[in-house]
Amino acid sequence: MMAFNKITRALAGIAAAAMLIPLAACGGGSSTGAADTSDIPAKGTDDGTTITMWTRSPLERQAKGVVEAYNKSHKNQVKLEIIPNDDMEGKVGGATQTDSLPDILAGDVVRIPYWASEGIFADITKQIDGLDNLKDLQQGHIEAGTVDGAKHTLPFITDVSVMVWNKALYKEAGLDPEQGPKSIADFTEQAKKVAALNKDGVAGSYLAGQSGGALVFDLFPSVWADGESVMNDDGTAATLNNSSMKAVLDAYKELANTKNGLGAGSKEETGATWTAPFANGKIGVMPYPNTSLNDIFDAEKSGGFEVGVTPIPGTKEGKTSTFLGGDAMGISKDSKHVAQAWNFLYWLMQSDTQKEVFADNGYTASNIETLKTAYKDADPRIQTINSTIIDGNGQTPKSAAFNEGFNAAGSPWQLLVQNAVWGKSDLKADNQAVTDVLAGN
Repeated sequence: MMAFNKITRALAGIAAAAMLIPLAACGGGSSTGAADTSDIPAKGTDDGTTITMWTRSPLERQAKGVVEAYNKSHKNQVKLEIIPNDDMEGKVGGATQTDSLPDILAGDVVRIPYWASEGIFADITKQIDGLDNLKDLQQGHIEAGTVDGAKHTLPFITDVSVMVWNKALYKEAGLDPEQGPKSIADFTEQAKKVAALNKDGVAGSYLAGQSGGALVFDLFPSVWADGESVMNDDGTAATLNNSSMKAVLDAYKELANTKNGLGAGSKEETGATWTAPFANGKIGVMPYPNTSLNDIFDAEKSGGFEVGVTPIPGTKEGKTSTFLGGDAMGISKDSKHVAQAWNFLYWLMQSDTQKEVFADNGYTASNIETLKTAYKDADPRIQTINSTIIDGNGQTPKSAAFNEGFNAAGSPWQLLVQNAVWGKSDLKADNQAVTDVLAGN
């Protein structure tokens, strides 16, 4: 096993290095040739220009709603292209080398630091700093695109991780259907009770074992809730070898060793169908992206199961956290319509817009004041989701090499989880393997 682990870590490092190639032509953060944003009006320009925009498929529902609202109320028209999540990196890399990026590019907030450092966004520091409500916006999405003090991105769509449970399965298992896990121990116990139902196709929990992105989204919040970290401040070293991370991984290992503890396919799940087992009523309890809950809430109205929602706990009761994810957006270096593109960004940052396109549709706003004031009549579960942001305990990790260290297929983080849950864990060595990639070794 040890020899195998060393080989897989080496392969992960090679794969990570290979994935840096698509954007290499950008020039390592050089802004040479970048779109000129110096003369953009404060609110941008709305003159009937067609603006192109790319975003990822996991946030398609919310993205289409935003663009539809803009197009209905403006002369400018945004032409939105939805890119399959797994194709985004290649698409951006190819377009970067041929100077054919869209006017507005939205991408996974954890990938934004690398893109920004490679110079694919225009510098919009002046415009961002000029926003009256800058302090109210999701700062992690702005910080992700900040390089040497220059700001390149704003929040597009906020996606946070929460703990969800199937109330019908809880009731069958003799659990209180109104009470979700308050600690990792609670999570494990409740999942095992659902597993003990021995219902065909039903499992206690589910884990996307081959999806580094889903795994960070699921597991990091419990570590943060305990006051521990996953990386150092500058994102060049992993700090996963801590008692909280071990406790979380041990909980999933216990479920993996329990009949029906983890849903079939957990070990092989690449993320493509990560949310489906719970949505189909086959999973008792698991961390989940809030942007995937709207469809479940809709299904409830036509007879679907009822879902419970609570913040993700740590190993001790009373402390929770969330992964402040989703997509940040910026004006690309190739845009020929920077003033019109800024008009879209400026419009979306306004509190009345955030209420209209997010709050009124049950989605999560990126404006903190909107979260506090525009959801008074919303589903209590949506208010719970919002509370994970308002309480200030959530985090958005930042590292230029985050994709290679964590999200990429075969990443050392993914191998760390595979070893800890389904194999033989060596947390110290596996943490070092992540550090080696983050540090560029």
